[in-house]
Amino acid sequence: MLPKPKKYWTPQHWASWKPFGIGEQYPNNYWEVFRAIWLSRDKLPYAWNILDKGVCDGCALGTTGMKDWTLDGIHLCNVRLRLLRMNTMPAFDPVLLEDVSQLQKQKSAQLRDLGRLPFPMMRQRGEKGFRRISWDEALGIISDRIRATTPDRLSFYITSRGTVNETYYATQKAVRAMGSNNIDNAARICHSPSTAGLKAALGAGATTCSYKDWIGTDLLIFIGSNVANNQPVTVKYLHYAKKAGTKIVVINTYREPGMERYWVPSIVESAVFGTKFAEDFFLINMGGDIAFLNGTIKHIIANNWVDQSFIDIHTVGFAELKTSLESQSWEELERLSGTCREQMYAFAKMVKEANKAVFVWSMGITQHECGEDNVRSIINLALTKGFVGREGCGLMPIRGHSGVQGGAEMGCYATVFPGGKPITPENAAQLSQHWGFDVPASKGLIAPEMINAAYQAELDVLFSVGGNFLEVLPEPDYVEAALKKIPLRVHTDIVLSSQMLVEPADIVVLLPATTRYEIPGGVTETNTERRVIFSPEIPGPRIGEARPEWEVFLELARRVQPDLADKLAFADTSAIRQEIAQVVPQYAGIQHLQQPGDQFQYGGSHLCFGWNFPTSDGKAHFGVLLPRQRELPEGYFLVATRRGKQFNSMVQERKDAITGAVREAVLINAADAALLDLKDGDKVILKNELGELFCEVYIAPIQSGNLQVHWPEGNVLLDKSKRSLEGAPDYNAIARLEKI
Repeated sequence: MLPKPKKYWTPQHWASWKPFGIGEQYPNNYWEVFRAIWLSRDKLPYAWNILDKGVCDGCALGTTGMKDWTLDGIHLCNVRLRLLRMNTMPAFDPVLLEDVSQLQKQKSAQLRDLGRLPFPMMRQRGEKGFRRISWDEALGIISDRIRATTPDRLSFYITSRGTVNETYYATQKAVRAMGSNNIDNAARICHSPSTAGLKAALGAGATTCSYKDWIGTDLLIFIGSNVANNQPVTVKYLHYAKKAGTKIVVINTYREPGMERYWVPSIVESAVFGTKFAEDFFLINMGGDIAFLNGTIKHIIANNWVDQSFIDIHTVGFAELKTSLESQSWEELERLSGTCREQMYAFAKMVKEANKAVFVWSMGITQHECGEDNVRSIINLALTKGFVGREGCGLMPIRGHSGVQGGAEMGCYATVFPGGKPITPENAAQLSQHWGFDVPASKGLIAPEMINAAYQAELDVLFSVGGNFLEVLPEPDYVEAALKKIPLRVHTDIVLSSQMLVEPADIVVLLPATTRYEIPGGVTETNTERRVIFSPEIPGPRIGEARPEWEVFLELARRVQPDLADKLAFADTSAIRQEIAQVVPQYAGIQHLQQPGDQFQYGGSHLCFGWNFPTSDGKAHFGVLLPRQRELPEGYFLVATRRGKQFNSMVQERKDAITGAVREAVLINAADAALLDLKDGDKVILKNELGELFCEVYIAPIQSGNLQVHWPEGNVLLDKSKRSLEGAPDYNAIARLEKI
């Protein structure tokens, strides 16, 4: 049993003795509540029902209503409140799109605020804007174009914000019925390296533990992850973890203020005095994770702090790892990590003293060329002490989108079928037999490859559900040029986005979608801890002719393949869940979810429980990893991209309430700034061979030699050719900094 949080107040954990942190820099979460009420004042009963009954469409914690399965009490964060208006806003007048020249000058936040997309609309080459068309005409245009080309020249992309399992499953089935595996989703861009790394090492490609394991474990380690910003409901977990005696440690390039202390609004003690979270920060270079963790393991081995019994019985590859580490010099590990061996020893000693530990990571680990190796290095460290498959232990790639975990598991992926099965002739044949039509047996185009194909004029149709390639992928000018070459672009969404307004090569079609709360029969999502949760339909206003995406894709497939019409129809979302249960083994049980609160956690609370690993040999696998070599030219900095007050690429405020940094800020170490004769607020420019970014100096506790800029603004500095093995873009760069 894990220790329980202390019920009495613990002043040693307080962030400040000043009531309510007066004068401190942190989010005013109470203001967010009033702001949400004001914006949705025209639909308050509907807005309340969404919050009270729907499963959150924000990050992947997956609160149902305002409750979860980790802690009692109310769970409501500013991410969800900021998204609420997108679910309650009225439609815009289609006349607005008759001339898009002025709209093209607006930022995405302004486009979102215009209102919901109400009807199908079309724009042809040479036209100033869009005109309203019927669903029949829209689907006729799209199906005609698909039939006129070949499956290899089609591409389909689905984002993860609010997208549900039923949509993912039906969509990928429809696309494969049209003969293509060119379907991908946002999981590719964020956590595909995590899935690959976990699968290779443990045989299980998802989070191995539960959120409950955070509270009372000995050591809770965040690596390249800022949950206070991206998954703010978790700060409540961190507060109670501290009260249960858990030590919290952060390994990062920047001393994230929200990971250091936070005023948790729903806990009186924390709301008044705040809570100190991380007891130790280990600041390392961007991309220095493998070097730092290898050094940590090197210390653990040298001091015989490993769990030798676990290693001998339940793992393979440790001897090879040990040999490799012996050849890696301390000088090299220090240079690449950006820190000293004493710091690695201090962290190693914490790992040694812990009987239980949970490792949490995010985009700071995965979005690198070596993303898979970064993940494997964390797994290596965890395996030295058997920190997996038991209570209070685990490996958690924490998800940032409410729908992203289910995306690949439903098969909405260019490289796997439903259930995460590899795309092979054998698996294609098995799926063909189940569905009653031929399923393509070769891997499809992943998201970045779709844009490359478009740029090379090798794509005839791009169908994008949500998302915004223009603001998500590196080298935005290249992406825009690629989009302009696609004969037919189809954009399905609930609001306008900048990529919709890119000039058409021939035709652009806009299709209005429903939110998850508007889908008849209710839907499900899968959260970070593998919990499949039912979200009911919420009665209320409906927008124009908006339709659920799953219905649209199946009707489109029936038009393209009329002979398969009887195999491409579901009566309702319940029927989709019935088929998911048959095709995706780990989701058996989803067919029974039909009421608010219904849920189950596939795989149980812990994957690999009892150290039973679903690998071919039944053992966990250490990996031999070499730190990434990087030569930094004189006068250049390592540059990482970061999130501010935003949800994924949806920027919500110019200033980040947690850090105090504005969107154009470049975070720089004080010593580095002094050497360049820079002070707060100075105007500077970041340059490399790909682009330039005008910035404003913001002196911050960041590792020397490193800079951070906001994303997606920093995309102009990124190299589109740099991707992980699984295709996650490298959202980091090197650049020189010049004072203006």
